[in-house]
Amino acid sequence: MKKSASKRVALYARVSTDAQATGNQLLQLRRVAKRHGWQVVAEFVDNGISGAKGRLERPQFDALLRGVTRKEFDMVAAWSVDRLGRSLQDLLGLLLDLQAKRVDLYLHQQALDTSTPTGRAMFQMCGVFAELERSIIQERVKAGLERAKANGKTLGRPRTAPAVEKRIRTLAAKGMGKLKIARTLGVGVSLTQRVLGPAAAG
Repeated sequence: MKKSASKRVALYARVSTDAQATGNQLLQLRRVAKRHGWQVVAEFVDNGISGAKGRLERPQFDALLRGVTRKEFDMVAAWSVDRLGRSLQDLLGLLLDLQAKRVDLYLHQQALDTSTPTGRAMFQMCGVFAELERSIIQERVKAGLERAKANGKTLGRPRTAPAVEKRIRTLAAKGMGKLKIARTLGVGVSLTQRVLGPAAAG
């Protein structure tokens, strides 16, 4: 494990409109890096882009993740979780991708630092809550299907095209994570997880 003084950190900032500024986000993150003795090796800024946009629509975010893939950083630091994405599922997918490359994540507003025991515990708690959320949704869906069946309706999930399933498995075999596969093919992460199964790596 690298010492904190030699930790290479990439900063990421994003604002939704051109009228907003990312300067304060970067200023605070630089101060944190200096306080911890981290070396800021890159800064990525997406201006005027919503957090709801996908990776390919956020060029600097895409560049950041490509740097992660090349293991150019030891940590990614952002002002807040909503700078990275708008859903817990997106965040967890990103965390799993970072974890696969042994890259830590620091979120200033949430005080989340996965390089520390407390930060890792918080990440695990996020996973627990996400699983709970999925279970609640599944129970609601099940109840809805039962009501529909009782009313004589025939329901079923549309079958995924075999070509799409094949493409998902091909990318996974090449080592691509579930979230990245979903973004690359423009499909939902849940579909990717369903095709690859729960035992597949994130």
